[in-house]
Amino acid sequence: MASQIEAIEIKRKMFFEFEDAPYHCIDVEVSKPTARGGQTLVRLKMRNLLTRAVFDKTFKAGDRFKEPDLAKIPASYLYADASGYNFMDQETFETLTLGPDLVGDDRQLLADNVTVQIQTYNGNPIGLQFPPHVVLAVTSAEAGARGDTATGSVTKVATLETGMEIRVPLFIKEGEKIKVHTETREFAGRAEK
Repeated sequence: MASQIEAIEIKRKMFFEFEDAPYHCIDVEVSKPTARGGQTLVRLKMRNLLTRAVFDKTFKAGDRFKEPDLAKIPASYLYADASGYNFMDQETFETLTLGPDLVGDDRQLLADNVTVQIQTYNGNPIGLQFPPHVVLAVTSAEAGARGDTATGSVTKVATLETGMEIRVPLFIKEGEKIKVHTETREFAGRAEK
């Protein structure tokens, strides 16, 4: 039997199962009663890992949740085709294919050989977890005009190999490899050569 977690024990970034679905805790707020006999309440900001929906819900401190059957499979991105996005399992070397609906906007972070964690629930893939940064090549960048810094505009738009457009500093040129922050999708520096 899966172990049980009480609501009062749930911390940020923990996983738990509620109404037969896995959830990820984004934030926790505990409110202790002021009157005798009052109940301690736990307000959770939580994300459903299947639907990606985020919402707040309040539970009693003693409410219990199961630990979800979650696993992470280290995989590297290979290519995309009509069937979906193909990854190679780093442990078994099998090819895993994820559908476009599961990958979603994360496709803009997928370049050849990017290593990710494929998150599974009860053995079925439910999402991707990226490292903090990915390295992508700049395929086109606007030319920085002289005097741009005087107006406070010290960035320009660059298009990356995956088709994603981000703002980069003026010194970044076409063909360079840069690091992109996977959460914010912002420039995070030049990649080491």
